[in-house]
Amino acid sequence: GARARAKVLLATVKGDVHDIGKNIVGVVLGCNDYEVLDLGVMVPAERILAAAREHAVDAIGVSGLITPSLDEMVHVARELERAGMTTPLLIGGATTSKVHTAVRIAPAYSAPVVHVLDASRSVPTVSALVSAEQRDAFAAEVAAEYEEVRDRYAARNRTQTLLPLAAARANRLALDWDAAPITPPKRPGVTPFTDVTVADLRPFIDWGPFFIAWELKGKYPQLLDDARVGAQARQLLDDANALLDRAEAEGLLTPRGVAGLFAAHAEGDDLAVFSEHGERVATFHTLRQQTAKTPGKPNRALADFVAPAESGRTDALGAFVVSIHGAEALAARFRADHDDYHAILTQALADRLAEAFAEYLHARVRKDLWGYAPDENLSNDDLVRERYRGIRPAPGYPAQPDHTEKVALFRLLDAETHAGAGLTEHLAMTPPATVCGLYFAHPEAAYFNLGPLGRDQIEDYARRKGMAVEEVERWLAPALAYEPAAAPSGDGAMTPPVARV
Repeated sequence: GARARAKVLLATVKGDVHDIGKNIVGVVLGCNDYEVLDLGVMVPAERILAAAREHAVDAIGVSGLITPSLDEMVHVARELERAGMTTPLLIGGATTSKVHTAVRIAPAYSAPVVHVLDASRSVPTVSALVSAEQRDAFAAEVAAEYEEVRDRYAARNRTQTLLPLAAARANRLALDWDAAPITPPKRPGVTPFTDVTVADLRPFIDWGPFFIAWELKGKYPQLLDDARVGAQARQLLDDANALLDRAEAEGLLTPRGVAGLFAAHAEGDDLAVFSEHGERVATFHTLRQQTAKTPGKPNRALADFVAPAESGRTDALGAFVVSIHGAEALAARFRADHDDYHAILTQALADRLAEAFAEYLHARVRKDLWGYAPDENLSNDDLVRERYRGIRPAPGYPAQPDHTEKVALFRLLDAETHAGAGLTEHLAMTPPATVCGLYFAHPEAAYFNLGPLGRDQIEDYARRKGMAVEEVERWLAPALAYEPAAAPSGDGAMTPPVARV
């Protein structure tokens, strides 16, 4: 007389390797008596559809971390529609949002499409969608809400003032390059870091995002004394440190990284990078804010933080890639022992160690390799609060949302050789616990949100990069202030460009 359990298919979409959140959702659903079919990572749409049919699942959940995954989710929705399926589609992952789901994904699929903010919402959402009594009303409620979201999104775009690219460039950040402090790197060129240990990185861990990954909300370390979740947070931290102790003692996790420092200058919104012998070895392309600013506020681009060629001064630019190896194998061992908790804990700690490695290496660069802050002496709290000179923005993040810039960065540093790091077809980094970025040293260098981009900048950017406008629009889809002329076609694949010097 036992009732049949509802089945939920979970998958990280094609081109993406991140699955911590998906794995937590799987455990939560499993603990609530749902049968979970987890297809893993890098799963193409055709495999998702085939498995959904074969196992007659009641709901499909797709996730991803990097922004190109958003386009792949649209492709999955279109394929479900083309196949005439009616299985509800759940959308999750760090870069997803209710707005993107409502505007881009839901219109592609006539069955229910629901953005799931976090694992705690997965159970009530799935419960409503698989219930004969609740599904229609729940789906109608979500559809009405998403229609309002689309209306607000369209209204906001109509009222937003976007400057022509020429006007935005005329309002660039004005820096005094005659007086700017420029320190030549002490150790120019590429420097591998193969002797860094877990013990070296532990003091640099920022624990705040670790607890967020486990959906324990609150500011660390105050969270440990929270009346509601403090006991759970302390237990989680104890378990994390015990696993780090074991990883350290047994060599289970291996940090590998590489940094490079090069002569450079800005050429408009591009950054020209040179070897010690004066040979041009790379070009990085930056994007400029185009929204109208209040008087006195500039329209910034990352290129503004490097001396322009016309200044007559030789500046420098840095780059880095850091990875934590061994986490996938260790997590697989835990799963083989039916220990999902420690498998997810391993992945979460690997991510924290990768970020700690980026923090550790940046400090080494500032004090030693570049040497523009030789007397720096900062606490971990100072580092978390970024109380140091310089920034390390990463491709795919707010100041430069274009993941294709990773191609030039990885090539410049020979990241595969020196850090054991690679790129998927959608430019997710492997292993998953990998961080990359550029180093800027100007005292006024700061992070910023690029904001929406106009067609004139996209066309200019495509020309500078030697890419088709349509391809750039696909890579930068979430940042566009306009609707592209034609929707992406084909199998959802996104072709990264070959890095050009």
